[in-house]
Amino acid sequence: MVVLTERYADRISGTLSCFDRVVITGTLPEICHAQAMGRHLTERGVRLFDYTQWAEPLRDEIHQHALRLAREAGLTIEFIRRKDFRKEDRVRELLEKRGNHPGLVHIFSAMESCQSFKPWYDKATGKTSLRAREGRCLHYYFYFIDRDLGLCYLRVPTWAPFRLQFYFNGHNQLACQLSQRGIGYRLVDNVFTEIEDFTRVQDLADSLRAETLHRILDRVAGWLCPILPHFKTGYHWSLMQVEYATDIVFVSLKELRPVYEELIRTAIHTVKPENVATFLGRKLDERFEGEIGNDFHTRIEGTRIKHHMGRNSIKMYDKLGRVLRLETTSNDVTFFKHYRRVEHRDGTWEMKNAPVKKSIYSLPAVAELMKAANRRYLEFLSALDDPTWRRSSGVSSISVVFRAGTFRTSCLARRLLRSGAS
Repeated sequence: MVVLTERYADRISGTLSCFDRVVITGTLPEICHAQAMGRHLTERGVRLFDYTQWAEPLRDEIHQHALRLAREAGLTIEFIRRKDFRKEDRVRELLEKRGNHPGLVHIFSAMESCQSFKPWYDKATGKTSLRAREGRCLHYYFYFIDRDLGLCYLRVPTWAPFRLQFYFNGHNQLACQLSQRGIGYRLVDNVFTEIEDFTRVQDLADSLRAETLHRILDRVAGWLCPILPHFKTGYHWSLMQVEYATDIVFVSLKELRPVYEELIRTAIHTVKPENVATFLGRKLDERFEGEIGNDFHTRIEGTRIKHHMGRNSIKMYDKLGRVLRLETTSNDVTFFKHYRRVEHRDGTWEMKNAPVKKSIYSLPAVAELMKAANRRYLEFLSALDDPTWRRSSGVSSISVVFRAGTFRTSCLARRLLRSGAS
């Protein structure tokens, strides 16, 4: 079989695979769950019913630190009241005026849900403990440009257990590496449309090290989260959401359009549940209780098809009309399995195929697994025949969902399928 990148080699300027959106969670092991928090308070002679009084000074410390950072950077903290407010758009406006030099860009604040605890007295046992509950507190979003990662943000809650959320984009991180090495490129709307040396840049994309990322995360947490010195263990960083993209860059819009339109209109009919599982490196069996399906959408930017399996998905869409992007997304990296060392409670260990750990040190394994998923999807697309049905006008959305071995098709999709078959 000849894959698309070989079939249309004369129309393609290069191919690049790298991380896209990466969201990382930071937790303090000393207080990250109810039992740990209770133990932390008891060791310091604090009554469990005084949990609120213990947390309030730390809340005020975070608040004062945010005000000080804003004052030093000449910024005003912007409180978000609207649910439909897009922070990214506001940051983009500021960057057009500010430029891309390293440092703090903007600070948002918003009242959002957070994990919390409440004291509980058990009359039957006569013991007091903490129980987890959902609460709301003020959160600060610190948007900044890092010299190694580019544009990032750190979300800092003002209430215990102070779980952080860190975001960076692999394309921005790679752009920083290219600038530092003097390699020519053009990055537009989170996609490289031009690269001086695709082979060398792919090597750089594959060289992201978890150890380096860990040092950056610790440095950022120490800068923006002032309560860190109160806890001995520091933050533990784990993967919350990971996107990995394979971009096939065509030389022009007219070269990609006919190829893409054939692929997108055929894939919605040909991709079955077992195909989705295969793309993502799994086998479909009756034990899987999640949802598997295909979604096709027409957006302002163009069209997109997504195949999802539980909390993981793989999709195809066009960027700027020139780049065919295949992208695997995971909201739970333990969905993937790889061959690794597994340690048992009795101290023994063995090498076996096991779920990926959520630690940031799993990033190299996640990159390989997601790159392989994109490759399998590309091979499947390369084997598709030309579509035998005409595109119907006015169609904006199709959804095909498979659940528990059966499938449901929307009325709109059924009408389209019938009209397309004729």
